Amino acid sequence: MASESPRARVQLNVNGQAWTLEVEHRATLLDVLREDLGLTGAKRACDRGECGACTVLVDGKAVLACILLALQVRGRAVMTVEGLAERPDFVPVLDAFVREDGGQCGFCIPGFAVATYALLQDESPADETALRWELVGHICRCNAYDRIMRAVVAAKESVSGAP
Repeated sequence: MASESPRARVQLNVNGQAWTLEVEHRATLLDVLREDLGLTGAKRACDRGECGACTVLVDGKAVLACILLALQVRGRAVMTVEGLAERPDFVPVLDAFVREDGGQCGFCIPGFAVATYALLQDESPADETALRWELVGHICRCNAYDRIMRAVVAAKESVSGAP
């Protein structure tokens, strides 16, 4: 008879809503978002923090949800692409990705869009090369990097008002 994994009660604040859940100690934030809360915008791809498909914001900073335990974000503000989609300040990012056809299959786009949003909340790098360095580690399996970067640059220009 297999023993059940230890569980703990965790209080999470996801997209401005409070949740109290019983989770396994080993449950990642990605597990809880997708399986317990039904928020599937953050994608499970590499499952080891190498591709960026699971990017969410924790206290306003972009993090990889597949390598962060749910217990580590107790009492912290978690924002997913679904929550950002409700915010007016995310519209320029969404519009840029749509206008520039920022991805072929779209699987990686939520992670890129969340990371772009986080990047633009701070003083964003001045040029495309610096923007590319900020997004290192985000992988697009369709190889749509040129369109994605056009979208990132367009979002930056839209937010800042200048190229």
